[in-house]
Amino acid sequence: MNKILLILQREYLVRVQKRSFVIMTLLGPLLIAAVYSVPVILALRDSKARTIAVIDESGLLKGDFKGDKKLTFKSLTGSLHSGKQAVLDEKYYAVLYIPKMTVDNPAGIKLFSKKGISLEVEGAVERSLKREIEGVKLRQAGIDTQVLERIDTRVSIDTKNLTGDDGDEKDSSTGAAFIVGFAAAFIIYISIFIYGVQVMRGVIEEKTNRIVEVIISSVKPFQLMVGKITGIALVGLTQFLLWIILGTAISTVAIGMMRSASGAGQEQMDEALRESPALEQRANGIEKAMNAMSTLDVPLLLGSFLFYFLGGYLIYSALFAAVGAAADSETDTQQFMFPITIPLILSFVLAQYVIQNPDGPLAFWLSMIPLTSPIIMMVRIPFNPPAWEIALSMVLLVLGFLFITWLAARIYRVGILMYGKKVNYKELAKWVFYRA
Repeated sequence: MNKILLILQREYLVRVQKRSFVIMTLLGPLLIAAVYSVPVILALRDSKARTIAVIDESGLLKGDFKGDKKLTFKSLTGSLHSGKQAVLDEKYYAVLYIPKMTVDNPAGIKLFSKKGISLEVEGAVERSLKREIEGVKLRQAGIDTQVLERIDTRVSIDTKNLTGDDGDEKDSSTGAAFIVGFAAAFIIYISIFIYGVQVMRGVIEEKTNRIVEVIISSVKPFQLMVGKITGIALVGLTQFLLWIILGTAISTVAIGMMRSASGAGQEQMDEALRESPALEQRANGIEKAMNAMSTLDVPLLLGSFLFYFLGGYLIYSALFAAVGAAADSETDTQQFMFPITIPLILSFVLAQYVIQNPDGPLAFWLSMIPLTSPIIMMVRIPFNPPAWEIALSMVLLVLGFLFITWLAARIYRVGILMYGKKVNYKELAKWVFYRA
């Protein structure tokens, strides 16, 4: 046991002290924060009001269009030439030209500007035109627009789960379950590949450098494999823990940083969100996501994620270690890599179908097979599957880990000292039954 701990310590410290580990650990949360904060900062900085002149030769759209504090419209009675000159003289941001047309065929409308027009401004002008033309059509049809506004109704449904024999109600959110389940499965999927390949490369490096010959003289091959796998697993958990801590810290100060960078107060931020549909939609989405997250069983999700992350990683890392021991270079591993990663890739592909029917037979059987359960069960857990299914899946995952680790160790103990020989599947099968 002491030898395994020494190997574990070495594998952990060597990787944690690398500059790449430190950079990626710090860079991950910062990139996520930048994705959400930079658009808001840019929107707050770009708060200059713009005025668009409107030349309406059709006479259908009378009066100024409805705008907002960032974009206003002003009707002009002059010619298009005079309107273009006013834009060139920077009296107006742009001029909207509406030729003679009918509301049934609003063609030939042009927007002239001195500088390039942003997609946000173009979209705002198009929406204003759409409202004005629809208003003309409604008035021509004798329909009161106020009646339509009163008829327009938004419906929202609160979903509830019935628990216990008495049918106690519990808040639920299908959207949150979908996002959390798929996100957890994706993290496990990516992590298994990243850290599993690290195990394989570490084995190949030690084998090609003949370092393993010295190590094997002091420890058993099984101890070396277990120590290496466990050490790299702790590296992954350390990085996840640091990401959570840093992400929480960054999220608490993100709003303050945005205000400091833009010089904006709460009222200006709220105004920017109201005037920008994209930002408002993002802000509303974040608020809804936070409310939806409160409906999930967070302790169960975290505990299950930790268990299935470790279980899936340990199983596949043992296989990756066996592949590394059987090959002399990373190029030689390709013939063995694909077969062992098929269940992992297949489970991630089928996860989208499992989410649509988390209680179906496909979801059940895939969540019981040890090679696919780490991803499939994490997709199902937010949808509250029966407790006995979760327990059975965990037991089978542990049994599968023990069997696959034993199988990989039989290959590892022979292949780790095998050099210069092209190995095939028939040879691997012989290694499994070699006597120690």
